[in-house]
Amino acid sequence: MVGAVGWRSCPGNVTATMRSLRPPRTPLGALVALLAVVALAAAGCSDSRGNGSGSSSGNRSSKGGGGNLASAKVKLTPIARVEAPTAFATRQGDRAFYITEQVGRVRAVRDGNLDAQPVLDLTAEVGSGGERGLLGLAFSADGTKLYVYYTNRDGDIRVDEYSMAGNAANAGSRRQVLAVDHPPASNHNGGQTSFGPDGKLYLGLGDGGGVSGDTGPGHVEGGNAQSRDTMLGKILRIDPTPSGGVQYTIPSDNPFANGGGLPEIWAYGFRNPWRFSWDRETKDLWIADVGQSQWEEIDFVAGARAAGLNFGWNRLEGTHQFSGQAPADAVPPIYEYSHDGGGCSVTGGYVYRGTKIPDLQGAYVFTDYCESTLRAITQQGGKLADQRDLGTKGNQVTAFGQDQDGELYVLSQGDGLQRIDPA
Repeated sequence: MVGAVGWRSCPGNVTATMRSLRPPRTPLGALVALLAVVALAAAGCSDSRGNGSGSSSGNRSSKGGGGNLASAKVKLTPIARVEAPTAFATRQGDRAFYITEQVGRVRAVRDGNLDAQPVLDLTAEVGSGGERGLLGLAFSADGTKLYVYYTNRDGDIRVDEYSMAGNAANAGSRRQVLAVDHPPASNHNGGQTSFGPDGKLYLGLGDGGGVSGDTGPGHVEGGNAQSRDTMLGKILRIDPTPSGGVQYTIPSDNPFANGGGLPEIWAYGFRNPWRFSWDRETKDLWIADVGQSQWEEIDFVAGARAAGLNFGWNRLEGTHQFSGQAPADAVPPIYEYSHDGGGCSVTGGYVYRGTKIPDLQGAYVFTDYCESTLRAITQQGGKLADQRDLGTKGNQVTAFGQDQDGELYVLSQGDGLQRIDPA
């Protein structure tokens, strides 16, 4: 049983915690038992607190929302009880949903039923609790390889590859793809693991955490997020195929493949890009970057053209100055919201491309871990077009999932796996 999960540092170095699936307790009792405090404001997120912030030059998408967001009505349908879920993936030729449990297990859900045996059990390797654990999961395009992103017993980041043998991973086939040392702090480990539309493996790494502001032990002067000499605070892009004596290959079109920064870096200036995804129809990239003490942000890049872009942290928190001089080339978020409405940690989702909820077509669906109301925004020409509270609350939502048909799912620390259905 996972003791607690937290995806951000709150004001005054108070950690917002997530609980595992356990019998309900009073909030105070649960927090005392976890030796942490969740700092929340009194009200829910309101539309008036969200701000569209424009977009960078050339950041234009040819297609925005196609539904009628104002009329969209949704509900959450329970699918399976999964313990402390953190990530969701599908596999070519397989209708099962693959879910990571923070403690270190990959589980399969088939036809609404949780398989009794784990697909992969890494509990002996994974250091879980707080923001640590098994955090990311992806399959190769042909479904023969499984990739997991986790923090090991020392708190360092590891990405491993396993071969699939039928519906289970071959534990003896483990190959380490990437190893990144993490500062002593237990937070901001990132975890997003996704193959992009280009077939390359993208990995989201936090800035290394600590007290606040991308500072302290394990942080370079000026912050890891702005330094192109560390992988922390970045989105990386690699080909997991070994080459040249290294466990992966650097794509030749990576922005710093020929110098100017680490060749693995695809984009930088992130605090903790906990979840990002591509619109399966337009290939636009949506990034939810967890904020510091005041603002949560969602970034948008048309056509996944994020190569070499700087998203501003730790000079900026959203569009707001945080420390030092703001980078002249910083990409502003398409949407941000303050903590005044009770939010604490944005949980990024997907653009809806299913068929069951036509009014939601083309809208990006997301939530906040603390406030947990499902919300949606649309864009037109790379700028915010509409925003809406969908009127349905989750329960400590850590991630979303998208199935082969474009329907969306919620991973909840409180309620396991749920599907977003028309109400």
